Amino acid sequence: MMLALMSMQSPTTTLDLLRDSTPATFAILGLLAVFSIASWIIIFWKWGQFRRLRREGALFLESMERTQRLEDAYKSVLRLPESPYTRLFRQGINFFSELRPGALRENAGPTPGLSEAQLSALRLVLEKEQDVERDELSAGLHWLAIIGNVSPLLGLMGTVVGVMNSFLGIAATGSSNISAVAPGVAEALVTTVAGLAVAIPSVIAYNYFMSRLGFFSGELEGFASEFIGTLAREGRL
Repeated sequence: MMLALMSMQSPTTTLDLLRDSTPATFAILGLLAVFSIASWIIIFWKWGQFRRLRREGALFLESMERTQRLEDAYKSVLRLPESPYTRLFRQGINFFSELRPGALRENAGPTPGLSEAQLSALRLVLEKEQDVERDELSAGLHWLAIIGNVSPLLGLMGTVVGVMNSFLGIAATGSSNISAVAPGVAEALVTTVAGLAVAIPSVIAYNYFMSRLGFFSGELEGFASEFIGTLAREGRL
């Protein structure tokens, strides 16, 4: 009779374990729930951001391929929506125009090329704009890394606390029966599962977005080099 009563009172599902959890377990699970919500918000935000960036990059490159000279490219870029690619291009064009006023006007006569110091300054301006765009695009990614690293540790802490409570219960009751130990151990493992469930999507998303960020940085760097190459090809250096 006593064994049957214990069997009826023992938790049989995860919901039973959560219902009978200790305040410490509830606190850890609540914190993990907040981390999970925050990570998915960041994931959808960055996914939309990189998706939009891919479309803007394709549109920008298509526009550049239809132009032959720097003046035509500048007019074409003015008709495009704001994007990191157009901002980098305009930054380079504006700086060049400050160094050589009127050089990009229609029917402008030949102008002297840039000096070595001016060319170095142009490269620095382009590099600075690349860094600004990269920093802006990487916003929020560090939180994915933090959540991916901290969540398993929180889950492990909950497991350790749960196992400690189980052993304290054994010491208090003097019973080491598996039916008395198993519910406490199972409850302790719930936080580990929750921690991994939060960490795994965060780590996957972080690595994917970092690879996309590296690809984007390479595109901007290549375009900056192409911009300087265009100046050289048109005899402006």
